[in-house]
Amino acid sequence: MTLVAAADGSALGNPGPAGWAWYVDDDCWASGGWPHGTNNMGELTAVLDLLQQSADLDDDLLVYCDSTYTIDLITKWMAGWKRRGWQKADKKPIKNLEIVQALDAAMEGRRDRVHFEWVKGHSGHELNEAADRLANAAALAFQNGEQPPHGPGIDGRRGTHDYQVTRPPEPDADLFSLGDDEPSDEDQVVALERSLLTDEVRSDPAAVAALLDPGWTEVGRSGRVWTREDLLASIGPLPDPVDLEVLGVERVADGVLLLRWRAVAGSGPTTLRSSLWVRSPGGWRQRYHQGTPES
Repeated sequence: MTLVAAADGSALGNPGPAGWAWYVDDDCWASGGWPHGTNNMGELTAVLDLLQQSADLDDDLLVYCDSTYTIDLITKWMAGWKRRGWQKADKKPIKNLEIVQALDAAMEGRRDRVHFEWVKGHSGHELNEAADRLANAAALAFQNGEQPPHGPGIDGRRGTHDYQVTRPPEPDADLFSLGDDEPSDEDQVVALERSLLTDEVRSDPAAVAALLDPGWTEVGRSGRVWTREDLLASIGPLPDPVDLEVLGVERVADGVLLLRWRAVAGSGPTTLRSSLWVRSPGGWRQRYHQGTPES
């Protein structure tokens, strides 16, 4: 027999209020989180809790993840880090080391019986969508100063990792990852810009607010000037999916990046867009945005 589950994480602002969840069915799931954490902490902890709760089962385990970072970390990078005394090849520190080491211990003796499969997020995969909803709900609960439901777990066990990592994590807003290295500032900004085009984020004004600087403004495609309050009052899913084609990312000052990109929506006209991102204590925030019809 094979136990099939999906695991996911969420962080509002990345870092910010964070949640994790895994889901098998309505009678078998768990979630938790932290008042302050990252998306990667959530992704990794969801898998860790699932591994630990299923440790004494005889079943094989298939885990669906929409994070290639999580899958690669467990199946490719972790063994090498361990051989080097828990160091990367470039001697850079391993982020979330406590969780990584706990994952290594949880995989011991099960590497042939635990399998991971990548699924595209927000594409209608039933288990992934359920885990995503639970992780987002946990993050929102912590944002509101509440405790999220833990879920029944496996055979009535409850999640145990709500406060496992107690020190504030370093910002690592890597919504995607390239190889064994942490993403660059440029990669982080592109990933955050893409997130602002997703229905998941646009359906949640709090998630949008976490990505916008308090002084945010926009000169829209039509020439209208938008304030942060205007946008948050009207934000919602886009009528058609928008593809983001990166034209360039320029560092204009320390902690300031200018992202230039082309917005392509179906067969409609394209728009040239520019976004100014600034680094704040809580991570990267968009400070200014402008859209211009492409001739």
